[in-house]
Amino acid sequence: MIIEAFLRWAETAKAESRARAANALGRAYLQSEMPREERAAAEMAMTYLLDDPSPRVRLSLAEAVARSPNAPRNIILSLAEDQPEIAGQVILFSPVFTDADLVDLALRCSNVTRVLIASRGRVSRSVSAALAEIGGETEVLCLLENDGASLSRASLKRIAERLGDQADIRGLLLDRDALPSDVRHLLMRHVSEALTGSSLIQATIGAGRLQHITREASEAATVSIAGTVQHEDIPDLVEHLRQSGWLTPAFLMHALCSGKVDFFAGAITNLSACDERRVRSILSTGRVYAVRALYESAGLSRDISIVFVEATLIWREASRANGGTMLENVSARLMHKFRLADQSPVAAVQLLDMVEKLANAERRQTARTFAALAALAAA
Repeated sequence: MIIEAFLRWAETAKAESRARAANALGRAYLQSEMPREERAAAEMAMTYLLDDPSPRVRLSLAEAVARSPNAPRNIILSLAEDQPEIAGQVILFSPVFTDADLVDLALRCSNVTRVLIASRGRVSRSVSAALAEIGGETEVLCLLENDGASLSRASLKRIAERLGDQADIRGLLLDRDALPSDVRHLLMRHVSEALTGSSLIQATIGAGRLQHITREASEAATVSIAGTVQHEDIPDLVEHLRQSGWLTPAFLMHALCSGKVDFFAGAITNLSACDERRVRSILSTGRVYAVRALYESAGLSRDISIVFVEATLIWREASRANGGTMLENVSARLMHKFRLADQSPVAAVQLLDMVEKLANAERRQTARTFAALAALAAA
């Protein structure tokens, strides 16, 4: 009888009156003790109001039930697909949604719905993963700005892959203290590609020289990232670089000469498929033939492996003496040995040319740092 009377009244009542009734009905359902029959009737009345032609009525109902964990699930799910102002009330606040509900909404609905989901007080890893996979720039920005969003390593990497060319997204990712090293490297590549593709910079520097500069800068930045990566994150970074084609002999030599030994050992472990403990043991104390065999099992040719063996032996000695000038010490001694040799292999000479360039770049950077510190002290 209650529901019948309500329905007859709703047919003729004004929208403002229906809106007040909808809000009161929702609050009564959640806050009052009702017999089962009355509760069922109240739920039926709310279901009827979902089709009310006035958005004000549906908004009033949404405001009444949005924050309660006891709101009828069918009412919440229906309101979530209403127009944005109404849907926003329940999507932002309702605890009734499961992760599966939110993922389904993200997949089926508009970018406005995805922004609302990304802005919830708590966004689980599974929901964040869905948004990272399909969300546009605005949705992902909201997700990254939301302190209540839990993002896995895989989601961060996917965002970097899809949207790392967007400066705002890059900035938010780089601001994260625990950003994985492979994601940091991806973002560095996006910056490099943006610079290389800039017509202004190409006109100023020249396309050929620009590619050379960005490649050298990218390699130096990658080695720097490799030197700061946490031990447990090394395998992921190494695998990322391997798949990206970065684990070249030149890059590995740069890492070794620069003293990034933990990363270098991880790279050789990946390339050789040997046990990590054995790789580290051979690099630290292994005899010449064992070290050479290890490098050749990692895919280095004999002509190049002999340079790596010598670099390893020099590194052992230099690391005990003065790690601060590691690159200069190792590169200078390598060039002295192989350039004085009568018949150094062509591949070895090319590798040594690269090592010399790295050492020169290191000296120039050291000089810039010294000059900057001197100017600061004189100010």
